[in-house]
Amino acid sequence: METAAFENPLREGLRLERTPESCIVVIFGASGDLTKRKLVPSLYSLAGQNLLPSGFSIVGTARTAMTHEEFRSRMKDAINQFSDAGSDPDIWENFAAGMLYHPTNIKDRESFKTLRDLLCQINQQRGTSGNWLFYLSTPPALYAPITQMLGAVGLNRSHGWTRIIIEKPFGRDLESMRALNKKVLDVFAEDQVYRIDHYLGKETVQNIMVLRFSNGIFEPLWNRRYIDHVQITAAESLGIENRGGYYEQAGTLRDMIQNHLFQVFALVAMEPPASLRPNAVRDEKIKVMEAIRPISVEEIDQFAVRGQYRAGSVNGNPMKAYRQEEDVSPDSRTETYTAVKLLVDNWRWADVPFYLRSGKRMPKRVTEVAVQFRRAPHLLFKDGGASQPNSLILRIQPDEGITLKFDAKLPGPTVNVRTVNMDFRYGTSFGKKSPQAYERLLLDAMLGDSTLFARGDLLEVSWQLLMPILEAWHKPVDHLPHYEGGSWGPRESDEF
Repeated sequence: METAAFENPLREGLRLERTPESCIVVIFGASGDLTKRKLVPSLYSLAGQNLLPSGFSIVGTARTAMTHEEFRSRMKDAINQFSDAGSDPDIWENFAAGMLYHPTNIKDRESFKTLRDLLCQINQQRGTSGNWLFYLSTPPALYAPITQMLGAVGLNRSHGWTRIIIEKPFGRDLESMRALNKKVLDVFAEDQVYRIDHYLGKETVQNIMVLRFSNGIFEPLWNRRYIDHVQITAAESLGIENRGGYYEQAGTLRDMIQNHLFQVFALVAMEPPASLRPNAVRDEKIKVMEAIRPISVEEIDQFAVRGQYRAGSVNGNPMKAYRQEEDVSPDSRTETYTAVKLLVDNWRWADVPFYLRSGKRMPKRVTEVAVQFRRAPHLLFKDGGASQPNSLILRIQPDEGITLKFDAKLPGPTVNVRTVNMDFRYGTSFGKKSPQAYERLLLDAMLGDSTLFARGDLLEVSWQLLMPILEAWHKPVDHLPHYEGGSWGPRESDEF
């Protein structure tokens, strides 16, 4: 009797993903880096998994003059370069059939009218039912003008559904966030707006809720009685990678803490939602964000530390200082490292500090959540070796997985205690590589699932919390903490 081909038992019985309704994805900034590196390769990957509907279409648009064929050729090259599997002739032929290009000038209303006419034509030819998803992969200064022009020609509504995805940064402070939000909501309703944060598409970030709310062994311990503190770290070995002009205006606090790490924090700290409906989850996230203790200007040094990398080396390779990077001021005060301490004034987390930190030119690239539990109340085995507090490590990147650290006895006649790891790896456990974050987020947006997208009120609260720090750091200082490239940050951070 023949045996069936081997299947990973952990994947047995998995339900198939839903397929969205036929639609058109319109990418503004289609000649840019994000489109070729992430967006089109992710959409192509979804096509290869049969997760896109029949008639699915892409319209790329930018100021660059380009024919449909030139656009298809560029995107095929991008897929071959940035997609894991490269382009398959059969998949590509069907995928490219729905790929078109339309040059658009954001100051020219007529070009938006012709874009509207093209979308209506595609609706008729490919049966996309008036379902439109606009993706703003452009500089932030263009978000409001594009949104307003879409409204001016009636592209904010159709006989199907209409949605818009807006990339970060959504504002650069509280005032600009509110101004941009008002302009967007003048054209689109809140439930049409998808403010994307690609960190929320990562498998381990999504798994935080499953770990907490699907396992009876963790949730009873997920509180101030058993947890000593939580560290959320996003370290990068790279520098600013020829983005000096952008980074001088942003800095780590805006670039990483305000969006990525606050979103991860909310998932770690929020209360259990009543259901998995998008607003049920997002309501709990905003509640815990509102429970964070405000930081006064006088207390900044107790709750926030910054630093800037000097020359150093990473993996033995010499690296120049931040102030020597292209388009960076020689006396720049922009932070490339930030650590922030948050205190949450609610029943679950009172007096448990959350440390959020992110930096450039760190010894290695790693993003993780480290939950450190309180020590055992009495150390019986202190003579058998140094006992370490138990910790649960959620690795977001690289090597996505979960590690539980606990003490165990070494084999032998005497009691010698050592810390050991119990590891879970996505790749080895499920036998399948995790999808790219943009794959999940683009699919969710087409399905109308906004769970993993930021709501406007959460962004407003995050900016409110950080404004005292931004204002304090904007003032001239005699001394800006520095750290050697390839180290774990400034000395002040260790003391903090």
